[in-house]
Amino acid sequence: MQATILLVEDEPEIQEMVSRVLAREGFDVQLAGDSSEAHQRLAEQVPDLMLVDWMLPGTSGIDLARRLKRDEGTAEIPIIMLTARTEEDNRVQGLEVGADDYITKPFSPREMVARLKAVLRRSTPPGMDTPVEIGGIHLDPVGHWVTIDGESVNIGPTEYRLLQFFMTHPDRVYTREQLLDQVWGAGIYVEERTVDVHIRRLRKVLGEAHGKLVQTVRGAGYRFSTRQQ
Repeated sequence: MQATILLVEDEPEIQEMVSRVLAREGFDVQLAGDSSEAHQRLAEQVPDLMLVDWMLPGTSGIDLARRLKRDEGTAEIPIIMLTARTEEDNRVQGLEVGADDYITKPFSPREMVARLKAVLRRSTPPGMDTPVEIGGIHLDPVGHWVTIDGESVNIGPTEYRLLQFFMTHPDRVYTREQLLDQVWGAGIYVEERTVDVHIRRLRKVLGEAHGKLVQTVRGAGYRFSTRQQ
């Protein structure tokens, strides 16, 4: 499993083409047709990167990017602008509001994938691309692989991010609110019970033996530890 990409594009033909190319590369592609729908998708899941069309119905893509970069909860999401504008001042405007890159239409699939991967590499936090292994669970951030005792497991994007956070912060208790901030992103408004749902899913993915590493600390929250309670 690779990174999750939120594509904000109102033209069905471009949606289909980009989705097909990125899915072939192994990315999890989420779609939004305008800025309002993009905010709905962000409330459900924080993507690893956003591809945003400059000209969207209603709130423009450039205004959407500006708002996201001003919001603490979404400011760190890399954004690549898709634009038919070729004038230098418009490209500069996109970069000035915080966009990480831009791609001018028409573009080749190879160029899009190459630039997307380059932005993802630049935006990976220090240390987060280092493999980690605890209690027989091996997590490879570069390939987004999770194996248990050498066997690959199928894990959803949110459960992956939750597991990565736990494995890079073992033996510490985190409240539901802290996990929402760290895994879903500060400023993303979802119910705290959402954490419980994904904890159950993560334990199921890890199996009976390894799921016990995700421990419930009554009255406090959750921790990931190989120590027995």
